[in-house]
Order: sequence, then structure tokens, then C-alpha cells
Amino acid sequence: MRSPIPDFLDETLNRHRSDRSGENADYIPDLAAADPEKLGICISTLDGVEYTSGDSEFEFSIQSMSKPFIYGLALEQAGLPAVLDMVGVEPSGEKFNELSLDKKSGKPLNPMINAGALAIHSLLGEDGSSLAERTEIARSGLSRFAGRELRVDESTAAGEWEAAYRNIAIANMLRSYDVFLDDPDDVVQGYIAQCSVLVTVKDLAIMAATLAGGGLNPITGEQVLSPRVNRQVLAVMMTCGMYDAAGDWMTEIGIPAKSGVSGGVFGVMPGQVGIATFSPRLDRHGTSVRGAKIFRDLSNRLSLHIMDAPEPARSIIRRDRRFVGNNGEMVRICSLQGLIQWSGSENVIRAMDDPATSTNVFILDLRRVNEINGVARKMLTEALSRLKEDGIRVVLMDPEDMMKCKGPDSALPDVKILDSLKSVKGLKRVRNDRRREMADRSV
Repeated sequence: MRSPIPDFLDETLNRHRSDRSGENADYIPDLAAADPEKLGICISTLDGVEYTSGDSEFEFSIQSMSKPFIYGLALEQAGLPAVLDMVGVEPSGEKFNELSLDKKSGKPLNPMINAGALAIHSLLGEDGSSLAERTEIARSGLSRFAGRELRVDESTAAGEWEAAYRNIAIANMLRSYDVFLDDPDDVVQGYIAQCSVLVTVKDLAIMAATLAGGGLNPITGEQVLSPRVNRQVLAVMMTCGMYDAAGDWMTEIGIPAKSGVSGGVFGVMPGQVGIATFSPRLDRHGTSVRGAKIFRDLSNRLSLHIMDAPEPARSIIRRDRRFVGNNGEMVRICSLQGLIQWSGSENVIRAMDDPATSTNVFILDLRRVNEINGVARKMLTEALSRLKEDGIRVVLMDPEDMMKCKGPDSALPDVKILDSLKSVKGLKRVRNDRRREMADRSV
């Protein structure tokens, strides 16, 4: 079967291809001269499958879309407290290139505006790192997100440096407030090189999918960012990534995203996909006109708004049965299913705590469970421990070791782990009941 997804993307681009509103960025020669008709899209899954349409192989400079990734690298290097001490996380409500600092702290409001991005770039490498060293750290770091070696476009960087008066002014303002102690011109040149790294929408989609997958690159398998840092990056993207249009973007489109004046936009749906588009004509916020409309279209048609409530899931508890065993013991079998997170584990614990009937043997059946996250695992482990303390024999049907109870480090060392009910002694009535159930289904 031929997948319908590429056809869907072709149709999506064609819906917006005729929109020629907006203008190319005119203050960087290479961006002003870019072909305004270029249009491309890529969606990457968390296992690295890419669906593309249009000019998906065309290279353009990453520009401000580098900011979230470099922010993540700086957090990994310097640690969250040190970075927060230099750059805040509050939305500015201002254009990306405003000469402004927080009135109370004197530091940049967030790492997505230019003032914050310049300060973050100055953190790369060891104290006293050269311009070339910081540039290479940025280039190689962005390459790790893309899963391939990227390069700096020297032509774009040279043209941007010639028109960098505002960024130089911002850098000198930061230096005057001792936000960083490096030479302001070096910081601006390094930041420009960072923004001049060439990418395609395929690269950007993989980079976005890395953030969507908790910092794990779907192509190389490298854990580029730790989950805690990755969460920080996504949170700042969600609130600050689209500058003075961040509120409109998140309420209408609802996908944490970042744009660049080259015409690229990438978005991250945590746990789902990374999406990237490219079209050079920009709106008044510096965001691709067609890119923004395509994201709005995808958000509506694919229900990608992060605040869309999911359809009510089937109960985590698939079946909850009680039987009297051959030896007169009251046996309870609680069968779970699906993905178990905090709310699901709370539901299970509430059922386990049912005082209506006494139980001698409690069997937790996890054979139909896809995944248990760390918090749910801790809660269920504690609940099972308390059942044991109450004198109840606990049995786990957990062939995939979802509860991580196999081995010497088990949190429940005395719990018996089985693959099937046949291994439980004294449950003849249980087995007979299951046979009758199967017979009833076959009728």
C-alpha cells in the first residue's frame, strides 16, 4: 500500500501555494535574494520516518531557529541555575531585536529574543573560548540534533555581519551590564555564524523530532539533551518562541514552535512528531506567511493543538475479578491495559484499596500494558508493598518486566512473577471460569 501521508502533504502545500503575501527579509543580502516561491514541508516521526513534500532538500540558513537548540546545549554545559542566573524565561511581548533587559534583574528576558540568544551563545565552551571555538561548538551541536554534519554558509554570515548594527548595539548593552565579559563583536560574530548554519526542512523536522522525543535523536539514537533540559527548552519555546506573536500562536495553533527570518518554521508535538516548513516571504512578526498558515491548517485538520483534550481513553483496568480458590482463599485478579501514567496508577490504587471484600491473594496482570512511566511504577510498587505488609500474597503477571522486579535490585524482592495463570496453584476455578468465558465468546 502507498501511504496517503505524502499525498496529504502535497494537497496541503497546494492549498497555500498561491498565497504571495509578505516579503523576504531585506536586511541580509542572501535572504533578500532568496527565491520567494520555494515551499517545502517535512514531518518526522519519533523513529525517524520522514514524510516530505515540495522543496524538502533545499538548503537555507537556520537563523533564529537555532536558538532553542543552542539554549539546550548551554543548559547541558552550564546547568540550569547558572543559565537562569544569566537569562530569564519570561515572554517579552516585544520584537525579537529590541534593545531591552528586565527592569529588575538587568538580564535578558528570555533566550529566544536576540539579547537572550547572544548571552546564551557567550556561554558556549570554556571561559575565554575563542570565536572559532564557540562557532564550532554551535555548528557541531546543531549537527547532533540534525543527525548529520551541517555547515556554516560564509556568504550569509558575511552579509549579516555587514548589517549587524542592532545586534552589536544589543551586545554592547549586555557587556555594559556585565551580563557577559567577552568582546561584544566576537559574541555577535559567533552568533551570526550560528544563525548561518545551513539546513533543509528534513533536517529541521529531525531536529524537532529530537525535542519531541525527549532529546533522543531518532536517526542516530544519541541522547542529545537530557529529559529535564529538553522539557525546559520546550517550555520556553511554547511561551517565547514566536516573540510578540507567541500568545496568538499558542492559542490559535497550539504547537510549540520557532521561526526564522530565512522563512523556516519548526514545531514540536511532544511524544508525537516534529514538523518543519519553509517559505521565504515573512509577515510583520518575521514569520513565514505560508508557514504559519500551513501550521494552522495542520493543527486544525490533524488535531495537533497541544491543549486539545484527548478522547477519553478506555479504562486502565481492563477486568477486576474475584474468585474463591481450591483452598478457600479469596483471589483477586486485576488486569490492566494500555499506557499507565500518574492518573492511571491512582485509579488502580483506588481499586486496590477497596475495603468491600477481603483478599488473600492479589494478582496484578500487566500482560496487556504497553508502558508504565516512572511515577506510576513507583506508586504501584508502593501499593503492592503495602498489600504485602497487610499479609496479602502478591503475584505479578509481568512477562515484559514492566515493573522492573526481576533481578537483585527489585523493589519487590519477594513477589512471584509469572507469565500465565497456569503457574498459580489453587486457581482451578479461575481457569475453569476463563474456559467458560472463552467458550461464551466463541458461540
